[in-house]
Amino acid sequence: MSTSEQQARHKKRMQKKKTLVDAGIKRADREQGLLLVLTGNGKGKSSSAFGMVARALGHGMTVAVAQFIKGRDDTGEDKFFRQHSAVQWHRLGEGFTWETQNLEGDKETARRGWGVVKKMLQDPMLDLVVLDELTYTLKYGWLDIDRVVKDLGSRPPMQHVIITGRAAPHRLIQIADTVTELQDTKHAYRAGVRAQLGIDL
Repeated sequence: MSTSEQQARHKKRMQKKKTLVDAGIKRADREQGLLLVLTGNGKGKSSSAFGMVARALGHGMTVAVAQFIKGRDDTGEDKFFRQHSAVQWHRLGEGFTWETQNLEGDKETARRGWGVVKKMLQDPMLDLVVLDELTYTLKYGWLDIDRVVKDLGSRPPMQHVIITGRAAPHRLIQIADTVTELQDTKHAYRAGVRAQLGIDL
């Protein structure tokens, strides 16, 4: 096949593809606040959420981040986004369950944290709310899924919410607009490589 024939075939395929893409874009004619769930056992759920935080800030949006479970304050995202005037940053956890080893304390911390989140979900001035590692509080039964679903459904119509964490419950997936499941194919940690600054922390 000659170069000109290849070019002609390529152009025809791309014209067909453009017609399909343009039709899809035309069908998507609504504006609304989205609920995104980033789940699965692969690395990158929180990293993806914080990438969207950066994107939102680039558009002049206001953001609130609530970190459940995680208790450390030396991560790169914590250091960076806490400096930004358009970001509210709340660490609502005291560490992973195997570190705290206090079931009742973990339950109370989660419930207290949801009280903070509920105010975020009632604030029309917040364009994006990130609920980092929220799924664990639901998996362990520390928060009532019915209450969480109700509060998420009552938020301002143009407020976006991103929820991260493994094992997102079915109810959360049902009400979400976009769900991404990250798959763990290979991880340096299992080869004995410790968490790296700028990549894992």
